[in-house]
Amino acid sequence: MRIAADLIAEIVEHAREEAPNECCGVVAVRPGSPAEAVGVHRAVNAAASPLRFEIEPRNVLDLINAIEEEGLELGAIYHSHTRTAPYPSQTDLNFAASWPGVEWIIVGLAGEGVEPEVRSFLIEGGEITEVELSATVP
Repeated sequence: MRIAADLIAEIVEHAREEAPNECCGVVAVRPGSPAEAVGVHRAVNAAASPLRFEIEPRNVLDLINAIEEEGLELGAIYHSHTRTAPYPSQTDLNFAASWPGVEWIIVGLAGEGVEPEVRSFLIEGGEITEVELSATVP
């Protein structure tokens, strides 16, 4: 996925604001090859936990409807890991089973004074594949 640096910064800002709890949200894309990210939509972590995130089903539906009304598609689900590296956990693997073809952007905030690390993955059939987040300048 191609994503503007300012959209990555928006995701990182959301992660920092929600710390010590995990943040979560979705990224809208303009279809194509590669898909181009055009918007970040914050969600509420209903779990309010530093160990996991949960988006209420109604919130997910509202986010997807808003994206589709703009003629866009859901390209990624993002969240933060506040205590571990930005790599999919077993909880992430379980959640991803319902979202084939959607990228998983994870912001790692582990470590005081450490710069956030942002990575993206495709998770299909329990298999994790890291994919490049191609940052662009708007």
